[in-house]
Amino acid sequence: MSREALLARTMVELADSLVDDFDVVDLLTLLADRCVAVLDVATAGLILAVGGELRVMASSSEAMRVLEVLELQSEEGPCMDCYRSGQPIVNQDLGTARERWPRFTPEALAAGFHSAHALPMRLRGTVIGALNMFRVGEGTMDDDDLVAAQAFADIATIAILQNRATPKAQVVNEQLSRAPNSRIVVKQAKGVLAERASLDMEQGFARLRSYARNNNLRLADVANEVISGALAAERLDPTPTASRSLADGDPGRRHALD
Repeated sequence: MSREALLARTMVELADSLVDDFDVVDLLTLLADRCVAVLDVATAGLILAVGGELRVMASSSEAMRVLEVLELQSEEGPCMDCYRSGQPIVNQDLGTARERWPRFTPEALAAGFHSAHALPMRLRGTVIGALNMFRVGEGTMDDDDLVAAQAFADIATIAILQNRATPKAQVVNEQLSRAPNSRIVVKQAKGVLAERASLDMEQGFARLRSYARNNNLRLADVANEVISGALAAERLDPTPTASRSLADGDPGRRHALD
């Protein structure tokens, strides 16, 4: 799939969360993974304010997750500055940022990253988090990529805020609370699919997500079944299978998003 086609597909998938039930873990994991697939960045992740506390909600790599945790613990770094100010932090050369972020910068450089970018998850005056992106190479990020990344973050922000303001707000808040653990489970399932079905991480996530949506299941629940072996890898095909679980004689598997 071309970059342009994947960009368009990502916008449609993110926008779909505005008009239908969605799994927050699904949404934010998609956002982080697609930033890497579509944009000129090596890794991406998100922090989100949940119950007055900032949490790491999604990471496209283990290196990103470690650095995001460091940002929260040290209370410094591009994502923290972006969240506090509500303003983008872009094209930050980490080679010159030791004075600005004395604890974060050495760790980011040691992990192989040389430039950082953070965009606010913001709607009007409300900032709910930040999208963090790192590049291995030095230099600036293309303006078109920055526009696309901000658009990704904006759609996700609107979806989360919109659902927090509806009777389903409790469901969304519960999903947000579970998100860190769910993120780990989804990552493990992608690894299982990589081994059992020879899929790369993007393909594995696409099949997990497709199966979850087609069968009205939570992404984390599908991931758990893949890890345990209860759901065979070959059943996760990209063909829509809205009635798969009924055809398989297991009507109890079709349930609403919890």
